[in-house]
Amino acid sequence: MAPRVLVSDKLSETAVQVFRDRGIDVDYQPDLGKDKDALLAAIPAYDGLAIRSATKVSPKIIAAATHLKVIGRAGIGVDNVDIPAATARGIIVMNTPFGNAITTAEHAISMMMALARQIPEANQSTRAGKWEKNRFMGVELFNKTLGVIGCGNIGSIVADRALGLKMKVIAFDPFLSPERAVEIGVEKVELDDIFRRSDFITLHTPLTEKTRNIIDAAAMAKCKRGVRIVNCARGGLVVEEALYDALKSGQVGGAALDVFETEPATEHKLFALENVVCTPHLGASTSEAQENVAIQIAEQMADYLITGAVSNALNMPSISADEAPRLRPFITLAEKLGSFAGQLTDDVITGIVIEYAGEVGDMNTRALTAAALSGVLQPQLGTVNMVSAPVVAKERGIKVDEVRQTQRGAYETYIRLTVRTKEMERSVAGSVFSDGKPRIIQIKGIELESEFGPHMLYVTNMDKPGFIGALGTLLGDAKVNIATFHLGRQAQGQDAICLVQIDERVPEGVLAAVHKLPHVRQAKRLAF
Repeated sequence: MAPRVLVSDKLSETAVQVFRDRGIDVDYQPDLGKDKDALLAAIPAYDGLAIRSATKVSPKIIAAATHLKVIGRAGIGVDNVDIPAATARGIIVMNTPFGNAITTAEHAISMMMALARQIPEANQSTRAGKWEKNRFMGVELFNKTLGVIGCGNIGSIVADRALGLKMKVIAFDPFLSPERAVEIGVEKVELDDIFRRSDFITLHTPLTEKTRNIIDAAAMAKCKRGVRIVNCARGGLVVEEALYDALKSGQVGGAALDVFETEPATEHKLFALENVVCTPHLGASTSEAQENVAIQIAEQMADYLITGAVSNALNMPSISADEAPRLRPFITLAEKLGSFAGQLTDDVITGIVIEYAGEVGDMNTRALTAAALSGVLQPQLGTVNMVSAPVVAKERGIKVDEVRQTQRGAYETYIRLTVRTKEMERSVAGSVFSDGKPRIIQIKGIELESEFGPHMLYVTNMDKPGFIGALGTLLGDAKVNIATFHLGRQAQGQDAICLVQIDERVPEGVLAAVHKLPHVRQAKRLAF
């Protein structure tokens, strides 16, 4: 029996035909995604679900999808899909991460031009029969400084277009190497330099814990008076209330927003300001981009349903059916080790070394390395997955080395991941125990055995009496419950590490208090 695919959002006829040509029974119902009850009733009959942004794939929908094997999102954003729920049910979630980069970059440039010359307001005024030539005094882009926050695929295209307009382009991106910056013609700077030097600022970074509210009131206060801000990336990167106040005061001269913290944004106080240009999340909305991502997702889903091939999956490694049971626990280990190192690294990563010792060295290390890279990059870049991580690492000039060797020490097989920056080198090692669970076995050369918990606190300190009691008392007073507590040290009185698994995320104030404890050198929240 042929696989069945439901298309619940609008895809082109060409994309739908891809399914038919591959022998798949496709049911094209482009308005079904807007009717939750109808979708809930229909979904049990299908092996695949092809969507855009209108269909919300909730845990309830996933629970009803008794035969669903794959969800394909024509586009990059998967905020409308509950990925953990899909993963728990063994449903692959695919997207098309590179299909709309040019379109989104062009929209950002268009928004910047509209903002510089006040085109929307001037258009409205002229259509109203006015001729307010003196009212709409714009600014040139020529010779202005554009600050790009996030210089990956889209950001680098924006930079290229801006250079063509003879703008000066500076960029902040923790993963942008100096060599890559020279290659694309931008000056790599720190975030404060972006605020201090830019005439225009454009954001092209995913929304992560590290980037949320990256432009807040304090950041805007550092900027040149009259700076103009463009956000075609994600809502939540700019604190909207602070932006409103800065626009009213004149500290920010204008803002162009394609995204908002809450969407759809049908009402907003920013809409009342003349120096704000707004569009309804149109970054990827061109006929070319929509056609490209639609065809791409149809091909990916068809490949998986017919041959089992997996590409651009957000929750599934590219591995064969034969090796999956043996490899999967080590993929989890590699990704968590990478995430551990990535969450602790704020500087530009120049190199990553992944050491496979013992039995794991004979496995599919390409998949393991992709998982490790995904873990390292996700804390900064959000949507990176096993498929895109090697490409992203290469784009950023990160040198990746694999090392295979025979087993050393007490563990028969293990993975050690080392992250290098210009300032430091950090390593973390782990193994899979007989119960199938991945565990940390070493951090920075210090022996320490711990599971990966959903919420953890990582502390480096000097090995001095009283530290454990002080930390425990602080957490207890703050009502932070400790699940497990693991310690390791180089030698008596020297560097030590404390890794604490807790029941919930450490509040910001508590983390600051941990920093202030005697002998503490570093304190970080970790999440797995």
